[in-house]
Amino acid sequence: MGMGHDLYEAAPHAREVFDLADDLLDIEIKSLCFNGPEELLKQTAVTQPGIFIHSIASLKVLESRGHTPNIVAGHSVGELAALVAAGVMSFEDGLRVVCIRGQAMQTAGKTRPGAMAAILGLSDNEITQLCNDLKDSGHVTPANFNCPGQVVISGEAHAVTKAIEKAKKNGAKRALPLPVSAAFHSTLMQPAVNALIEILNDVPFAQAQIPVVPNVTTEPTRDPAKLKDLLIQQAVSPVRWTESMQTLITQGVTQAFEVGPGNVLKGLMRRIDRNITVNETGTMEAINKLTP
Repeated sequence: MGMGHDLYEAAPHAREVFDLADDLLDIEIKSLCFNGPEELLKQTAVTQPGIFIHSIASLKVLESRGHTPNIVAGHSVGELAALVAAGVMSFEDGLRVVCIRGQAMQTAGKTRPGAMAAILGLSDNEITQLCNDLKDSGHVTPANFNCPGQVVISGEAHAVTKAIEKAKKNGAKRALPLPVSAAFHSTLMQPAVNALIEILNDVPFAQAQIPVVPNVTTEPTRDPAKLKDLLIQQAVSPVRWTESMQTLITQGVTQAFEVGPGNVLKGLMRRIDRNITVNETGTMEAINKLTP
């Protein structure tokens, strides 16, 4: 069975999250997460709510077992789950925002088509310079600074293709297009910003109970106005994940929990600092392995 199903079956706290989401949404998100079909799950308007719901379900199970965060960060759409974890917004409001965000980004991807590519083996500065050198060829920009030696670029398809070619000539170990539906975290997402502003102006933001490390600045803050503004900026700005994780480390973090599906962030942390323990929590099996 699919994303979050074992949590739903085994943990009442996770079941409450999935059931509430199913009641609130127009789509049968529970069935889509658990059963697919995969082609629907890959649509941004479904992927983003699915990841968000699974993340909060994992979080609620962790909290029920005494694992509560003292600082949070989230990669791209994960920042919404981080804001819920920090008490900035309710799960219900976060769900409203993530649905609008996903729909708006999917629509932006159709009105302003683009592409993304992963570049491995070049430094952050080299890729930033590479994109700057291609500005006359079309829009291409760093989108995700994931870990040292792994950066995702985003922009107009022809400019991304040229960047792939240039990266290979510049010594990249690999440079490959990604199977995505839009140019996320680039100015091609600008059409989504107005929809995001509208929904965020309708959602109350509270002072964060614990620091949040936003993707845009990587500086810990509890300021609700700043967190709202940065969430809007994030749609068209790069995810500075390497710096975000380095911020957590400077704040004294030695152990982290990756909530939601998969263990991608655990793998990235290995490349950032191998001394930090990252626990997977996307399945009941993984949560049961945690030290109480």
